[in-house]
Amino acid sequence: MIDIILNGCGGKMGKVVESIVNSDENCRIAAGIDPGDVKAEYPVFKSPEECTVKADVIIDFSTASAVPGLLDFSAKSKTPVVLCTTGLSDEMIKNVEKASKQVAVLKSANMSVGINLILSLVQKAADILFDSGFDIEIIEKHHNQKIDAPSGTAIAIADSINGALGNKMEYIYDRSKTREKRARNEIGMHAVRGGTIVGEHDVIFAGKDEIITLSHTAMSKEIFAVGAVKAAKFLAGKGAGLYSMKDVME
Repeated sequence: MIDIILNGCGGKMGKVVESIVNSDENCRIAAGIDPGDVKAEYPVFKSPEECTVKADVIIDFSTASAVPGLLDFSAKSKTPVVLCTTGLSDEMIKNVEKASKQVAVLKSANMSVGINLILSLVQKAADILFDSGFDIEIIEKHHNQKIDAPSGTAIAIADSINGALGNKMEYIYDRSKTREKRARNEIGMHAVRGGTIVGEHDVIFAGKDEIITLSHTAMSKEIFAVGAVKAAKFLAGKGAGLYSMKDVME
């Protein structure tokens, strides 16, 4: 039995993760962390510092501002952590890397198995198509409550493409500020926010007289929770290091 601490247990994703864990006979939620007034069948603490429950792994679906404190708790208690929170600053990412030298940390911009397959597919596509003159654009769509743009997943897709192309690409987020044609080494990223869109990502490879599009549509938040629990099972018992969903899927 794998004991899980759920950080952000009072949020929408926290509730979905709780439902997935409750239906899995191989794991359980030992404790939750949330600053709100959360009613649960397990003990809930207002902050990581207050948590006295020992567990095998932490699943985090909270906010970027809550991540530094969680990393400190994870490192001090030697509890592996699955970081599902997006919108982390460069400084926070450095803190993630620092913590991974002391404890197992799995960081992913998107916990969906399908998206992580897309990350692999776009690398192969870019390797073949870019030298044939194809331009690359990414369009992402999310609900009107999402506060970061472009999405962490869109950036992860761009990073995968950029890595396949020798990290020579430039990310362009806004074309309205300049009146000039598209540069060859650009990856354009465009964000749409509206309604209750769970998440859509289209990666467009546009060449002369042909277009190839790789698309992923999330129909519910459950796919992210399923991936997070799968990652937690993988990470429990692992030694210090920085892991990704790619490691889980191999």
